Amino acid sequence: MNKIAFDNEKYLNEQKNEILERVKRFNNKLYLEFGGKLMFDYHAVRVLPGYDPNVKIRLLQQLSDSADIILCIYAGDIERKKVRADFGIPYDVDALKLIDDLGDRGISILAVVITRFENQPAASIFKNKLERRNIKVYTHRYTKGYPTDVDLVVSDEGYGANEYIETRSPLVVVTGPGPGSGKMATCLSQIYHEHKRGIRSGYAKFETFPIWNITLKHPVNIAYEAATADIGDFNLIDPFHQEAYNTIAVNYNRDVDTFPVLRRILEKIEGSKSIYRSPTDMGVNRAGFGIIDDEAAREAAKQEVVRRYFRYSCEYALGFSSRETVQRVELLMDELAVSPEYRNVVEPARRAALEASEKGKGNEGIFCGAAIELRDGTIVTGKNSPLLHASPSVILNAIKRLAEIPDKIHLLSPQLIESIRSLKGDVLGAKSVSLDLEETLIALSISAGNNPSAHEAMKMLKELKGCEMHMTHIPTPGDEAGLRKLGINVTTEPNFSTRSLFIA
Repeated sequence: MNKIAFDNEKYLNEQKNEILERVKRFNNKLYLEFGGKLMFDYHAVRVLPGYDPNVKIRLLQQLSDSADIILCIYAGDIERKKVRADFGIPYDVDALKLIDDLGDRGISILAVVITRFENQPAASIFKNKLERRNIKVYTHRYTKGYPTDVDLVVSDEGYGANEYIETRSPLVVVTGPGPGSGKMATCLSQIYHEHKRGIRSGYAKFETFPIWNITLKHPVNIAYEAATADIGDFNLIDPFHQEAYNTIAVNYNRDVDTFPVLRRILEKIEGSKSIYRSPTDMGVNRAGFGIIDDEAAREAAKQEVVRRYFRYSCEYALGFSSRETVQRVELLMDELAVSPEYRNVVEPARRAALEASEKGKGNEGIFCGAAIELRDGTIVTGKNSPLLHASPSVILNAIKRLAEIPDKIHLLSPQLIESIRSLKGDVLGAKSVSLDLEETLIALSISAGNNPSAHEAMKMLKELKGCEMHMTHIPTPGDEAGLRKLGINVTTEPNFSTRSLFIA
């Protein structure tokens, strides 16, 4: 299990104080763009062991009396059903989930902004859905003149064409699912409208990655490049910061590229010279001060880069990603001197698949292997069979190991498995009748009612959260959903588990 590398309380205090100081600098009215994920930031958890995935929410709860929240979502992401990988759900569904999750914690969304809205059918349906649940929705179209014609951008035809959102608090948090959601444009639009109303407000950016005060080639920063390889982000030394302060700070290409335009826009709105001399100045990023074990963070980040390699390789096989994206991550692995086999679970999973194929010689099926590393470092393997997929096989083996149940004892009775197989094949007409992970977990819960071993094993499922696992084939939807719910960090080879093009 990973060592603790991050101190949440230290980070929370540093970040809170920095935000409050920034609010004061702008006459108690600040629009704070939240980069990254507001909740369930599992990338940060993986590269900074000990990081609380909801530490930003804890921060907002401490600031809740003085903060409004605006949620932005790009209409194009709704239309093309862009998916958030951590949950396997589209961005519009993720936005709804975020609203619910915040509400459960006593934090309400002031408004939702659909950005670059051009009456796209799916975006219009999303808008209607929210409004019929009494959530305020605003639509912003593409800003005329952006980014070259600043005079047009900062005019009634540019930012002035957007609807103004009435806010109540000195701090306005502007967030959204993923990059390109229109957060910055929404902040600047609001600042423009308020300047016309005689209200002086400012802009800042809440960032976690890249971390500005660790080295450019630190594995944690390289892991950020791997995480954004699909959109071509890369880290660099902030040239503006170096020129202004003769100090090295790490930033990334989009922030550096947009800084001159952003500074000109802010100066045009305010009618005076900006207080910001670099994109790093604009950031509110104290994550580097929360790192308490640099070596542990380095190791965790290397593991994350390898995970991203497997993920993009699978997305390429599925048609969701480009070969160039995979190649970018391969170059990053070369920089860190790691290979796919750097993950401890890769080779055992491959050996399990090989063993399955040797035992099944003469059969026409595809043989899959899986391996999971338990918290004590023990690696458990599993393989597919006519009864079970590889992922439920390894999960059952793992919880038996944790519950100290002998291999010869069955957690699921043959009769129960055969009954489910019969239902799938004879009644539901499924091509594959072996059980996936979700089906297996349901069967396990049924068995737990009259099988003491199954009952004890089922209690061990929670011990798998955060464990590392690898599979030799892309999981089916039922396997993927089950693994995600168990909270297991899974990587897979870019191989298909069936010759069928349609996988139910």
